[in-house]
Amino acid sequence: MLQGLCVMAALLAAVALFGVVEQVVSGAEPAISRFGISFIWHTEWEPVFNRLGAGTALYGTAVCSLMALVIATPLGVAIGLYLSMLAPRRVARIVGPLVEMLAAVPSIVLGLWGLIVLAPYVQRHVEPFLHSLLGFLPIFGPPQTTGLSLFTAGLLVTFMVLPIISALSRDLFLTVPPELTDAAEALGATRWEVIRGVVLPTTISGVIAATVLGLGRALGEAIAVFFVVGDGAGIKASLFAPGMSVAARIANDFPGAITNIQVSALWYLALILLVIGFATSALARSVARRFDVGLVLGGVRG
Repeated sequence: MLQGLCVMAALLAAVALFGVVEQVVSGAEPAISRFGISFIWHTEWEPVFNRLGAGTALYGTAVCSLMALVIATPLGVAIGLYLSMLAPRRVARIVGPLVEMLAAVPSIVLGLWGLIVLAPYVQRHVEPFLHSLLGFLPIFGPPQTTGLSLFTAGLLVTFMVLPIISALSRDLFLTVPPELTDAAEALGATRWEVIRGVVLPTTISGVIAATVLGLGRALGEAIAVFFVVGDGAGIKASLFAPGMSVAARIANDFPGAITNIQVSALWYLALILLVIGFATSALARSVARRFDVGLVLGGVRG
């Protein structure tokens, strides 16, 4: 009975996924026939003239997601280590749920907060500071007058990715058998040496999976990013310039699409985002499997 229910659940998930893929491919087919593969790198988005390309949106998605992961991954792992191994139990019971509650904040609320609070703060304090300190680098160009930029969008997505990585990392670190950590400490290892030599190598595949889940949240975020990304045209080197992401483009343009080819182009964007998500998940599983095999072989050799 239980096995049958599990099989039905798995089949239902597969059917739902097939239905989503079929609908996205069907909707994108006219745009694929018209624009071909060049749609990916063309940066124009002018629906009135039927000049449509995904380059600007893909660049914005890549920048926001990469920035969020670069900031959120070390912070999330550090929070997970602190809550699971370093913090007093009373502190962990208070701080842990507070971090997890950040994931429950609706995207629209985070978007409004980003527009009203984060963007002005970035425009007045963060962008001028980074430009004065690192302005010789093209990515830290002149500050904008509004604070609506790829940089602000990346910071906002960081707040959305952080609780996912930190909560999963904490749970992973708590699954490390106490016998391993106790044995390392009995041999004279310090707390940091236990973390570096036992805890992190044992859970590295799970940390990678947690990072990929965070990446999935970053790639698919639409409403919050649209509030603060600025709707810029073209690709600019500076992070302080306005931009656009794939998900935000779809959410913004789909209700008011003026031509059938524009609707199909938006489906094409959705298809690209779907492929990126599948490829990222498959790559993460492959990397995690290699780490697991490496750990097993290392233990055999030891």
